[in-house]
Amino acid sequence: MHGTRIVGILGGMGPAAGADFARLFVQACTDEMHAMQIPVSDQTFPEHWLAQVPVPDRTTALGLPGPGGHQPLEPMLQALGKLAALGAKSVAVACNTAHAWHGELQGMFPQVEVLHVAREVANALAKKGIRGIGLLATEGTYRAGLYERALRDEGLVCHIPLAAERERLMQGIYQGVKMGDLPLARECFQSVAVAIANRHELTTLVMGCTEIPLALNAVPGIPSIELLDPATLLARVLAQRAYA
Repeated sequence: MHGTRIVGILGGMGPAAGADFARLFVQACTDEMHAMQIPVSDQTFPEHWLAQVPVPDRTTALGLPGPGGHQPLEPMLQALGKLAALGAKSVAVACNTAHAWHGELQGMFPQVEVLHVAREVANALAKKGIRGIGLLATEGTYRAGLYERALRDEGLVCHIPLAAERERLMQGIYQGVKMGDLPLARECFQSVAVAIANRHELTTLVMGCTEIPLALNAVPGIPSIELLDPATLLARVLAQRAYA
């Protein structure tokens, strides 16, 4: 039987996004087995662990620097430590904004590969020859410059929404998806997607928050636009590590 490596998922930000990432990972494993011509069965899926822990809001923490119980690093470190103790060799963090603390997480656990979602996205887009994208994300992700830096390193231009549009995205994330109001979330996300795509004549939008793909699957009036889900891409990379 083909050997696999233990991998982990650091979730809980929010729990629905972590659970959905686990679903994406299982699908990615199925695709990987098909590509490697491995018979798909319960026994051929890799050992993987999902850590769903309460983590303080990442955007709030970035807006209020300094020590305190509002900071997410400590619970993330504790969860990563548990995954490391379980033998995880590679870990995916199921939250885009949480990657603002990627350096600290990786530095504390050098024996574990902590995947970086923005770098994986930038690398994949560069390979496809895409030169510019629009980024739909949280205010915290914009503030941390996660995607802007990663995309710039690959020679790509990252367009971000206007201030009012970013507020609309936050409404869709917090009052929409996190509160279970998907119709509100869809309305918020679609309005911003249409605006930024038309303003910059874009063909690709990156949904840089794990809550956004839960409510956005098309852009009204622009059926040809690609909506890239970083979580789907990250799940695929994690599956590749598991079967490496």
